[in-house]
Amino acid sequence: MSRFDWIDGTELGAEGFLALAERALALRAGSGPRRFPGKRIVAVFLNSSLRTRVSLEAAANDLGVHVVTLNPGADAWKLEWRAGARMDGEYAEHFADAIPALGEYADLLALRAFAGLKDPAEDRADPVLSAFRHWSPRPVLNLESALWHPLQALADAATWRHHLGPDLRGRKVALTWAPHPRALPAAVPNQIVLSAGLAGLDLTVAHPPGFDLDPEITARAAGLAAAAGGSLRFTDDPDQAMDGAEVVHAKSWSGFSGYGRREEEAAVRATLGHWTLDQTRFSRARPTAGFMHCLPVRRNVVVTDAVIDSARSWTTETAGNRRWTAMALLEEMFSRMS
Repeated sequence: MSRFDWIDGTELGAEGFLALAERALALRAGSGPRRFPGKRIVAVFLNSSLRTRVSLEAAANDLGVHVVTLNPGADAWKLEWRAGARMDGEYAEHFADAIPALGEYADLLALRAFAGLKDPAEDRADPVLSAFRHWSPRPVLNLESALWHPLQALADAATWRHHLGPDLRGRKVALTWAPHPRALPAAVPNQIVLSAGLAGLDLTVAHPPGFDLDPEITARAAGLAAAAGGSLRFTDDPDQAMDGAEVVHAKSWSGFSGYGRREEEAAVRATLGHWTLDQTRFSRARPTAGFMHCLPVRRNVVVTDAVIDSARSWTTETAGNRRWTAMALLEEMFSRMS
């Protein structure tokens, strides 16, 4: 059997992706998990984490799986990933040596590594995750990379299905750009448009001019949406995006067209405080619409307290789903190893 890596959430197709979300909801409702005693995961975090790390460890524990978490540069050697690098600086060990060694200790290897936001071609190649997969002798789980956040995708899908029902085709969802003090990667919005397309949602993305998503990714997402009975639209009017929405995601990201001009982008971003999702804007969505954000969130910058603390906020529920969706995915991955 070929190695099964979980990289962008499309590996099992639409049916398999949504089946994992359903399995997660069943686990949350009390279904007994499969157990894999003696199995091990080594999770390498090159960037900070709260929900991803804790939910992975909690889910693995529920399955009888042991997790070893490494934070290179803090509790392990700083790791170099570039091929042919001359290692006479801060990096003490190369992926070529570290990752195969970690594979000797674990059945599954996991990595979290964000985008650099400097070179569009480099970020499109997802280079750190790609190098990790190249050197890994074990299946690889993406804990968020330059392009994707597929564990968040499953938690989002489980939340959508819980509130909207099992058939997501044609259900209206809005994703609105939001202000932030600094430039952020686009892995989360990339993942939302991809997952929404996979599920057949009617997704409207609102962003200011210059804060566009990668056209290669949006074209792929649009193709998935069309095949699944959904759609993908874009607007520069955040109020218009709310109209008729059953779910509202808010997230900040840096523009794909902003590569090479981040200082200019920062100056523009400083003028866009009116993109904060407040109660007035949120009230344009359907009365039953829920608010979603992957967390962490800059309160009263991305979204106001009135929205995120309301009864219509699904943020804590979605964060809770991270445990159950991780468990459902680990069941799938470890089952394929037997």
